[in-house]
Amino acid sequence: MRALCWTADGELAVRQVPDPELRNDHDVIVRVRRSATCGADLPLLTGQAPGLAAGDVLGHEFLGDVVEVGAAVRRHRIGDRVVVCASVACGACWYCRQGLPSCCDNGSTDPSTSEAEWGHPVAGCFGQPRAAGGFAGSHAEYVRVPYADVGAFPVPESVGDDRALFASDAAPAGWLGAEAGEVRPGDVVAVWGAGAVGQLAARAAWLLGAERVVVVDRHPARLLMARQHVGAETIDRRNADVTAQLRELSGGRGPDVCVEAVGGPAGEHRSLADRFTGRARVPEAVREAVYACRKGGRVFVLNGGVRHVDAFPAGAVVHKGLAVRGGRQHGQRHIPMLLDRMARDELRTEYLATHHFPLDRAAEGYALFRDRPQECVRAVFTPH
Repeated sequence: MRALCWTADGELAVRQVPDPELRNDHDVIVRVRRSATCGADLPLLTGQAPGLAAGDVLGHEFLGDVVEVGAAVRRHRIGDRVVVCASVACGACWYCRQGLPSCCDNGSTDPSTSEAEWGHPVAGCFGQPRAAGGFAGSHAEYVRVPYADVGAFPVPESVGDDRALFASDAAPAGWLGAEAGEVRPGDVVAVWGAGAVGQLAARAAWLLGAERVVVVDRHPARLLMARQHVGAETIDRRNADVTAQLRELSGGRGPDVCVEAVGGPAGEHRSLADRFTGRARVPEAVREAVYACRKGGRVFVLNGGVRHVDAFPAGAVVHKGLAVRGGRQHGQRHIPMLLDRMARDELRTEYLATHHFPLDRAAEGYALFRDRPQECVRAVFTPH
């Protein structure tokens, strides 16, 4: 089959790779209908991820049709149109039973590596090197889906492919930011980042009862999308004092909830500690969220690209009494609810698919997504 592979630093190519096969009775094989780019993939393009090897298939956000079913699969049949959670979880370990599938003990082919990195093994992800999951990615004609009864979900007939696609990763990530940030009716919510995840976090905040939602970014076209499609107020950080403006929009206190959804280290400003130590710095959006949030408020960090950082404003967290949390999306828990909201038109995501390419032009799509010459929010690939 054809698949988009990493070949060398900064180089991608569509190549012929072996067709996936069932390896476990709980597997299914999915014929991909749509797959999408994601900001989490960009470090892979430059070869920054440990264990990345030439020929690895990229991509983790996808939906398609079931074409082969393992003997122990009970919830899927051949011909079902399904959206697949980007992360892989077993559904049976202690963490999965607690509703924390992204913390799954068994969702990675190499749990010892993530344990060494984070202190515990965590769930793997499609399209990542062995150290972060080891499952072949979704920018391909076919994908093997392990634990299919746990991670694949039937798509309602009324929900189109471009809408359902975002239930795989971006929509559950955005929902987690708002839900785990404990958005309550009447809250003022600020979201850093107007990409797909940030816009969907803002939409989730509305659905959870927020009174005011503000999106902060430096890209005018994305801020316009947030106003038009989400109904959020926006702040262009290039020409605004973000903290002062957020206080003005929240009765002088600051937002009740701040969600960081930038997806990578943002901003050029560095603290003195950054400059003198030379260590990895706290992403500017995280630092700004901590300082902007009201006393006693909640900060949620969605940026999974951050590893070890220096100069975190711990004093502000303590003296302001903030609750700071982070997490990866728990799609296995949220996708059915999100699909229901999509079917009821409460959650519209297809507008985020700003550019479409056949799979053979996927490398071109990633270049467009990375460089954004045409304000590409997400590039979507169609293999068939």
